[in-house]
Amino acid sequence: MDKQTVRDVTWAGKRALVRVDFNVPLDGTKITDDTRIRAALPTIRYLLEHGARVVLMSHLGRPKGARNPKYSLQPVAFHLTGLLHDVAVSFVHDCVGPDAEEAVRSLGPGEVLVLENLRFHPGEEKNDPAFAQQLARLGDVYVNDAFGAAHRAHASTYGVAKLLPAVAGFLMEKEITVMGQALANPERPFVAVIGGAKVSDKLPVLQHLLPKVDTLIIGGGMANTFLAAQGHELGKSLVEPDVFDTARSFLGEAQALGRQVLLPADLVVADRLAADAAFSVCGVDAVPADGMAVDIGPATLARYQEAVRQARTVVWNGPMGVFEVAPFAKGTVGIAEAMAEVHGVTIVGGGDSVAAVEQAGLANRMTHVSTGGGASLEFLEGKQLPGVVALLDKA
Repeated sequence: MDKQTVRDVTWAGKRALVRVDFNVPLDGTKITDDTRIRAALPTIRYLLEHGARVVLMSHLGRPKGARNPKYSLQPVAFHLTGLLHDVAVSFVHDCVGPDAEEAVRSLGPGEVLVLENLRFHPGEEKNDPAFAQQLARLGDVYVNDAFGAAHRAHASTYGVAKLLPAVAGFLMEKEITVMGQALANPERPFVAVIGGAKVSDKLPVLQHLLPKVDTLIIGGGMANTFLAAQGHELGKSLVEPDVFDTARSFLGEAQALGRQVLLPADLVVADRLAADAAFSVCGVDAVPADGMAVDIGPATLARYQEAVRQARTVVWNGPMGVFEVAPFAKGTVGIAEAMAEVHGVTIVGGGDSVAAVEQAGLANRMTHVSTGGGASLEFLEGKQLPGVVALLDKA
């Protein structure tokens, strides 16, 4: 990665203003998944060990620029206390202003302060310069370790980085390095597995990956559109007729480039989206008029798994079906199982794909599970991420 990191700073006596991604799921005040908090621990511990006073800022949920106790970061601060054990962790009920500034002044070397939800202020998402100035007063050096928010040009991800020396944390460094290496210089065969509901949502990803991969596997609702564009009748399945021409053009381009694109040969078809729905398996040319495709079929899964297992680099973004409904999760879980057997680099990006590998208990068998849904998608599209661009270059 060509950006400076926390290793490039002498931290003794400095205030580290760290943008973390503590946007975690809550059941009331109980954190139900602390993956994102744990992912930030290496950076936090490094700063503490090197004598910094650590000020953490994050968003949580969508409070829409107004204070809402439902989205308070206080439960996160409490949880972090347990994870850091003997480190003093305090919390302040605002992220800017007199209270926040006084809390920072009271912070000693080797101590941590968690600020209240950034999005309680409308200036955060608007990248308001005055709000960014208020945040900048709380630190000497800015650290961005929130890859999951790096695709947003907000005050805490972009504005502050223009006001303070700005470097990457270890999580940010890992996300950019691992995914960047996979796209720029992958071990081959290089296989990309792309799923999800709509071709229109993932078209930039498909177009960016096509020249780079050896094989492109397409599943989920977006596969329906490719199949329908080829003339298959898919009943009540989700399709996007307005991108049929684009889908046909894409397949023609893949053929011209000599890239293999795998589409389903059979589908799991149900009469409705429910766990107790009647469902069956049929070929793509035999979907009943009142049926809808909800997963890839077993023959397709076997073919997809074979391609994945033979790869040395696999990037996966998007489920193979309606995996949140248990009977329709076999295709998605099957991809996760095949990736766990790969002798090479395996990268999982996107919220649904990450949820799938975690549900399957296979996350620890992947090379890298991205913490950023939208950010990883935009990275795979080849876009420049504002939160990364704003950091200081190595040179």
